[in-house]
Amino acid sequence: MRFYSQPVPEHEEVPLADGGEWERLVDQTPITPEHPGVYVLSLSRQSDPLVRHAQLVEICELVRAQGDQILGQEIRMLTRTHPRTLLGKGTCREVAERARACGATMIVLDAELSPSQMRSLEDLTGLSVADREGVILNVFLKHASTRRARVQVEIAQLEYLRPRIRGVGIDMDQQMGGVAGSRGPGETASELLARKLDGRLAELEKQQLKLHLAEQQQRRGRSQCRRIALVGYTNAGKTSLMNALTAEKLSARQRPFETLDTTSRSLSRHGQRVLLSDTVGFIRRLPERLLASFESTLAEIREAHLLTLVVDVNDYEWQSHLDTTTQMLERLGADKIRRFYVFNKADLLDHVPWDLLQERSQGFPFRLLSSHNQDAVKLLKQDLLDLVRQELASRTLFVPYSATTVMSKIYRDCRVLKSLPTPRGLRLDLQAEERILQQIKEELKCRKH
Repeated sequence: MRFYSQPVPEHEEVPLADGGEWERLVDQTPITPEHPGVYVLSLSRQSDPLVRHAQLVEICELVRAQGDQILGQEIRMLTRTHPRTLLGKGTCREVAERARACGATMIVLDAELSPSQMRSLEDLTGLSVADREGVILNVFLKHASTRRARVQVEIAQLEYLRPRIRGVGIDMDQQMGGVAGSRGPGETASELLARKLDGRLAELEKQQLKLHLAEQQQRRGRSQCRRIALVGYTNAGKTSLMNALTAEKLSARQRPFETLDTTSRSLSRHGQRVLLSDTVGFIRRLPERLLASFESTLAEIREAHLLTLVVDVNDYEWQSHLDTTTQMLERLGADKIRRFYVFNKADLLDHVPWDLLQERSQGFPFRLLSSHNQDAVKLLKQDLLDLVRQELASRTLFVPYSATTVMSKIYRDCRVLKSLPTPRGLRLDLQAEERILQQIKEELKCRKH
């Protein structure tokens, strides 16, 4: 089990998850920057061989995304689990022999291991062992580029690491000599590291609270805007679609969890502002601690007026990915928000299953397209704008030419459907939220008195 936590310039005032501190505590050499050779073991209960292969591909992509080289891989059916080692001693030894034969120094299991299971497997195989959650946390940490994302990921990583301290290094149960004022006599290296991690976690949680308050203020500033959130499985093409809809150039590389921070851009050029947000991708068996850490980021989904579910229909498991996304929306409490389905990457399909798309969209509107098709993207953009504006009220108001402040508010917060000039002012047909139209009417009344 290894973590590749490295500081970035903007993150200097916030301590990282370990930063190599435990190696200095037990007088070991730091982890070298070279990544280990990895043997990937995909455990599956699925009878469909194509599904098993797709699951193997997914865990391999995650391992590569954290920077490791895969030297060997295999799929093993998991018919029953052993409490102590998950796989059974004989199977563990077989896997360890194959891993050593190909030169691997680490085994990655596509499963969630308890701290005791991880220690038992490392003792039994003599190799480092990592599980699915540890790999996902490393990928998140590697792709976190902003202060908020790094704090959120490192809190999750510390909570994961805390009960696994005994498996971090060699001789972690060795007693350390007592020094007055620093630690009690007989304190083990693992106890000392646990105390260090607890203190660091407390500091990170304070920093997260500050960032959460700042994020709340930003969301309040956007409260008068209509908001659309792009959601979906990781690598479904959300960021590519975001770039096509808003003419942005956000990073859209084809790798898991390329996007961790919610990015919002304006979808409408004038009138009632409509914001489009690109959110973190989902994945099956996403660690619960990551959901808790990304609470403020995922709040953007719950507060959206429209959810656009992006699905890669070229993926063999796209229906399973759609089910995972739907389940995640239920866990987040966002399952009641209106939806629009975008079945993406249509240019890679040999056959279009229209009946299946109709069924999986559950009565909500949908489009089948490629984000590289500009005409299809324009039609999608208009669909989204029309849907998010359906609940807006319409009014006709007379605004004097002298009411410049009111006129600025109208063109900022409302959609002007029609403008008719008169000698004394403009007669405007407006579309906006009822409360905004009421505010404008009150301001116009105040001007008369």
